[in-house]
Amino acid sequence: RPRLSPILGKGCPRISHAQPTDAEREVWEEVDVVLKDAAAILDELQAYKGAGREIREAIQNPSDEGLQDEAWAAVVPLVGRLKKFYEFSQRLEAALHRLLRALTSESYNDPMQHLEREQALAKQFAEILHFTLRFDELKMTNPAIQNDFSYYRRTLNRMRINNVPAEGENEVNNELANRISLFYADATPMLKTLSDGTTKFVSENKNLPIENTTDVLSTMASVCKVMLENPDYRCRFSSEETVSFCLRVMVGVIILYDYVHPVGAFSKSSKIDMKGCIKVLKDQPPNTVDGLLNALRYTTKHLNDESTNKTIKAMLQP
Repeated sequence: RPRLSPILGKGCPRISHAQPTDAEREVWEEVDVVLKDAAAILDELQAYKGAGREIREAIQNPSDEGLQDEAWAAVVPLVGRLKKFYEFSQRLEAALHRLLRALTSESYNDPMQHLEREQALAKQFAEILHFTLRFDELKMTNPAIQNDFSYYRRTLNRMRINNVPAEGENEVNNELANRISLFYADATPMLKTLSDGTTKFVSENKNLPIENTTDVLSTMASVCKVMLENPDYRCRFSSEETVSFCLRVMVGVIILYDYVHPVGAFSKSSKIDMKGCIKVLKDQPPNTVDGLLNALRYTTKHLNDESTNKTIKAMLQP
């Protein structure tokens, strides 16, 4: 077990109140600009109702120009919002790269030293993961997003064929529409962005031992697991939201580890105690962690490998 006490402090994690040191400040400020927009993005996604009624009426009455115009007018601003979410995912990936570069550099001997001495950056990394899993939970339960975007693309193509000027095309041209469509086609688009981003970071930094990245991820998973399963730490959490935060971060780092590590998070050689992490999830109140368990079941890379322990597979059976 990694020595967790320097990070956890006495009781509640000191990491949650970490202020950037002078050495961290430049990266911290860059990432902070991105994270400041994260809460507003989640609020907008939570409030996203879609244009289901307008689209349905337009499709059912194809010759009624008034209903076609009404549906188009309803969808265009929504597509603007979906574009904004997609563009934020690109900013988030860039922020992730900045943090990984700092947290995996050779400036300290091991990941624990990084997390002890760069607590403010570790907290930002955790906040990115928390945002990512929350975004995907909201997206998965909102079919309007893909329905609205599909209708927008179909209507745009029809307007092009008929040479009708489309006011909304300035918002999202065809090439961007293809990229946005691929983004939302994934069940967990933000998680895919981060997984791909972490894999890309490792492949672009071949001079950096892969363990520098995987050890930071496995150490963060251990920190979260201990905070959640140890009553001494757990009882000092300020709210259930802190519990949710830790659970999401734990699952997020497991998934990133599974993508980046050559044999993944579920193998015997994995430095993550997967049985312990799954047990922590299953010990939560019913129906509160279904999305997180599903993320482990359906968005990891190596769960269904032959080398995966049968007990772990059984624990994750729906």
